[in-house]
Amino acid sequence: MEILLVSLVIFLVLGIPIAYALGLSTFSYFLISHPELLQILPQRFFSGLNVYALIALPLFILMGLLMNKSGITARLIDFSLLFVGRFRGGLGLVNVFASMIFGGISGSSASDTASIGAVLIPEMERRGYQTRFAAGITVASSTMGMIIPPSIPMVLYAIIAEESVGKLFLGGLIPGLMIGVFQLGITLGISAWKKYPKEEVSLSLQNIAHQTRRSILALIMPVFVVGAVVFGIATATESAAIGALYAFAIGVLFLGIVNLKDYLSNSVPECFHSAIMTSAKIMIVIALSQLYVWVLALERIPQIVTGFVVAQGFPPVIMLLFIVLIILIAGTFIDVSPAIMLLTPVFLPACVAVGISPVQFGAILISGLAVGAVTPPVGTCINVASAISELGIGSVFRGATPFLAANVLTLILICIFPQLTLWVPSLFSQ
Repeated sequence: MEILLVSLVIFLVLGIPIAYALGLSTFSYFLISHPELLQILPQRFFSGLNVYALIALPLFILMGLLMNKSGITARLIDFSLLFVGRFRGGLGLVNVFASMIFGGISGSSASDTASIGAVLIPEMERRGYQTRFAAGITVASSTMGMIIPPSIPMVLYAIIAEESVGKLFLGGLIPGLMIGVFQLGITLGISAWKKYPKEEVSLSLQNIAHQTRRSILALIMPVFVVGAVVFGIATATESAAIGALYAFAIGVLFLGIVNLKDYLSNSVPECFHSAIMTSAKIMIVIALSQLYVWVLALERIPQIVTGFVVAQGFPPVIMLLFIVLIILIAGTFIDVSPAIMLLTPVFLPACVAVGISPVQFGAILISGLAVGAVTPPVGTCINVASAISELGIGSVFRGATPFLAANVLTLILICIFPQLTLWVPSLFSQ
């Protein structure tokens, strides 16, 4: 076991990407400890990918990419202005509110950062907001993208934990909304202190009806996609395919005949290419992580951790808070997908042994790793925001820090109060 851990640390220090570091450390373990099992590694590698539910990943990614190309971002921002634009710091509030909606459409925090940040960061700068504030609130609010359903990391966790995708989608609903509400409150406080401007918004019935009509097809998509899974109408994979088709149709309707040729000849093929490349990266991580997890199982690490926890008699809340600390530290150095693959088999059995629901643990794991997506040095979202704002990742992180307090508070609350993650799924399982 020491070989596995030491070699992994060495490979990471050398700057080898986490996926390949996992594969190389696993190879080193078998080469030294069990050379007779080396011939099994290729079979284990491919068996890690031979999971039907994984087909949902590229389809959900494609769905989000097609929605981005449809021009929905500008429509969602205009729609969000109706609710929060007239308050001080209106564009900051719109940033958070639009992320709450967009998170239910794209299923990806990086997509949220790129789409909303490209529009709002330059506009907030023009309106007198500090660039660090604009980039920070954009990247922090994007964390809702992987928590509010549908969520690509939730699908990956469901596969590893062998849990219902529908239950996990619903389990992330309240925590995701809580983060949004807390971030709105923080934005209001900072905006009042900094005297950030209000926005001129027409609340006439005609304007409200116009903005709602422009956005309604996109707004109902999360209900459409998640509802199909929750009510048993379709599997997660089938729902993802339906969502991708729906997103394509929205693009055709939103862009109209004038831009249709460019959409079909350029935008759609580009989305397919990006979905394929992103999925391939995730699949490599999954396959190599599965090898590492297999070694953990051979060494009985999950059983050892479970036995230790049960023997100590830790209350569930204390144990969860300790796990949250580990998740936050791990998320700083490891990307979301490999972190899910590594932490789930180690901590989930121990949680189940003390009566913690896999749905609650899943919501805690994804919420904690969402923070890691906006922390230096490997956070995907913070690097995207840095590129858009042309600020260093350190400056972006300082701007995001006040808003990440909302994420940490939510994490603590869902550890203490399990019903925050279990109540909504229970309504649909009766």
